[in-house]
Amino acid sequence: MSSPPPPDGPWEPTQRFGTVEPWADERNWAMSAHILSFISAWFALGLFAPLVVLLAKGNDSAFVRRHAVESLNFQINALFYTVVFYLLIFVGIGLVLLPLYGLFYVVCVITATVRASSGRDHRYPLTVRFVR
Repeated sequence: MSSPPPPDGPWEPTQRFGTVEPWADERNWAMSAHILSFISAWFALGLFAPLVVLLAKGNDSAFVRRHAVESLNFQINALFYTVVFYLLIFVGIGLVLLPLYGLFYVVCVITATVRASSGRDHRYPLTVRFVR
């Protein structure tokens, strides 16, 4: 005995196995602009990941472009702040500021990645926007 069709008509799957939402690819690229910069920052190349995302997908999606530009601006600022705080180690205050900025950096990148994952825009605090 077969089950009766639903009252709305014949049953159609809303999502087939292996398919994703139409804009999930954009969210993944936007997330990669943030999280890959965190990973590449360990090798002092943090600004290259958002630059690659911007060049690869920036013209295809305004959402990806916004996230890549925001991440690129943050990475440029992070490089500047890190160099300044590193130089301030010789004065002594850099010993406090550098670890605090490291914590700030990690929290900001994780927050931006989560927001990109959920499809929302993100603006990094304390960031001068050089790239528009």
